[in-house]
Amino acid sequence: MRILIIEDDQEAREYLAKAFRESGHIADAAPDGLDGYALAREGAYDVLVVDRMLPKLDGLSLIRSLREQKVDTPAIILSALGQVDDRVKGLRAGGDDYLPKPYAFSELLARVEVLARRRGGGGSGEATSYTVGDLVLDRLSHRVTRCGQEIPLQPREFRLLEYLVRHAGQVVTRTMLLEHVWDYHFDPQTNVIDVHVSRLRSKIDKGFDRPLIHTIRGAGYMVRDTAK
Repeated sequence: MRILIIEDDQEAREYLAKAFRESGHIADAAPDGLDGYALAREGAYDVLVVDRMLPKLDGLSLIRSLREQKVDTPAIILSALGQVDDRVKGLRAGGDDYLPKPYAFSELLARVEVLARRRGGGGSGEATSYTVGDLVLDRLSHRVTRCGQEIPLQPREFRLLEYLVRHAGQVVTRTMLLEHVWDYHFDPQTNVIDVHVSRLRSKIDKGFDRPLIHTIRGAGYMVRDTAK
């Protein structure tokens, strides 16, 4: 699953992102309602995990606005307000589930998985697999093949490749990769991207008749099939 966490508490946000990733899922995070709203509108997520009390745009208003924009990605609301009236307000705002704090992560994970299953694993309507030339990436099974040959990838490598193939034919900048694959919102002056792209190339392109991962000098990277 691809999950968006919208939570203003940094410790809670980082904990949830780490826990979802350790459970085998892809997790992006936003620190306030406006950033979360923008990501939810332009990104492709299976489930949204939304804190109710958010700066800039509260969780209920965020979900209500998404529904008005016809974004129907399932959303679970997290809140310290756990009375019946509070839960009813959350559901009437467009939320699909409501989990009072404190909660156990195991329960949150189970509820998120139920929401994703109800929508067939693709609550946002995004494809569950991508094909670029002879490369196939399956988001649900985390399986990558090229010419029918399975290519084992580490979780970070899979996430990097998924982001690149989602934007096949487009230039993906270092900033985009730092924000969406590493969750850095600044350039930490590190060669982490170069190292990971190099490792990914050695698995995806080495031994095949043409490369799919290309460096766009001075701009970033692009996945494209040069056979076309």
